[in-house]
Amino acid sequence: MSGAQFSLTGQVAVALPPHEALQLFTPRGEERWVRGWRPRFPMQGADDAAPGTVFETDSHGERTIWVVVERQEGFRISYARVTPGSRAGTVTVTVSDDTRGGATAQVTYELTALSPQGARELRGFADGYPDLLRSWEEAIAAELRSRPPNAATRA
Repeated sequence: MSGAQFSLTGQVAVALPPHEALQLFTPRGEERWVRGWRPRFPMQGADDAAPGTVFETDSHGERTIWVVVERQEGFRISYARVTPGSRAGTVTVTVSDDTRGGATAQVTYELTALSPQGARELRGFADGYPDLLRSWEEAIAAELRSRPPNAATRA
């Protein structure tokens, strides 16, 4: 066994109401602010965040398979994710109102290494997690600044 398992939780501020903020954490919503994020769906559907939806991504030279496992409309979405030979687990994003009229997204990764190499990669991911979430917050803020006034977030 690889011997690495992590539970990582942090927060991202989003200057949108919670129901709009959550849309930025759907497979297609992340395309708006994550550089290189291009989900591929083996079965196209109108709702990319419906439980049971399967998609794949290629990022940093890794293929990851994702499955939407839960969604509470406007409040939470959870994914199972597997990077073959490296790591597997879940990602959950829960949004809530903040005191500034926007939202706070709590992002929790529960990941287990599947190999010694995966354990090394997972430790590096865990070490950089606070910086990763800060970069997400900055990328989302930049995306929102680039929108025309009163533009609604795409579903």
